[in-house]
Amino acid sequence: DLFVRTSSDDPTAMAGVLRAAARGVEKNAPIYGVAPLEQQLGTYLAQRRFQTSLLTGFSIVALLMAAVGIYGLIQYCIATRTQEIGLRMAVGAQSSDIFRMIIGEGLTICLTGLALGLAGAWWLGRAGSALLFGVTASDPLTFTAVSLLLTVVALAACYFPARRAMTVDPLAALRVS
Repeated sequence: DLFVRTSSDDPTAMAGVLRAAARGVEKNAPIYGVAPLEQQLGTYLAQRRFQTSLLTGFSIVALLMAAVGIYGLIQYCIATRTQEIGLRMAVGAQSSDIFRMIIGEGLTICLTGLALGLAGAWWLGRAGSALLFGVTASDPLTFTAVSLLLTVVALAACYFPARRAMTVDPLAALRVS
C-alpha cells in the first residue's frame, strides 16, 4: 500500500505521474486501486455501516416490542383488577391515587427488569468485549443512557393504562362479578 498526500484539488489527477514513478522503480509492479482516501475508507467501512444500521433497526423494533409488552401487561392487570380499583375509589381513593398506584406498579416491574437486564448485560458484555470498539464492556455512559431510555419507554407505556384506570366508574366496576 502506498499513500500519497497532495495539495491538489483533484488527487486522482496525480495517478498518471505516480504510476510513471512507480514503473521507474519497478517495471512489473502491479498498480491498482488508485482512489482518494475518503473513497477507500468508505468502501472499507460500508459493511460496518450496514451492520450498524441493521443493529439499530433491530434495537428500535425491540424497544417498540418492549413498550407494547409493558402496555399490554399493565392494561391486562388493570382489566383484571377493575373491581379492586372500583372498590378503592368507592371508599375514597382519588383518581390521582389510582394513577400513582398504577405508575408505581409499572415502575416496580420496570426497575426489576432493568436490574436483571443490567446484570445480564454486564455479564454477557464480558464475553463479547472483543467485538466492541471505542467502549468497554461495562461502559457506564452506555448503561446509564439505555437505562434512562428504557425507563422513559416504560413510563410512557404505563401512562395510558393508568389514565384509563383513573376513569373507572366505581358503581359499574362493583356491579361486574
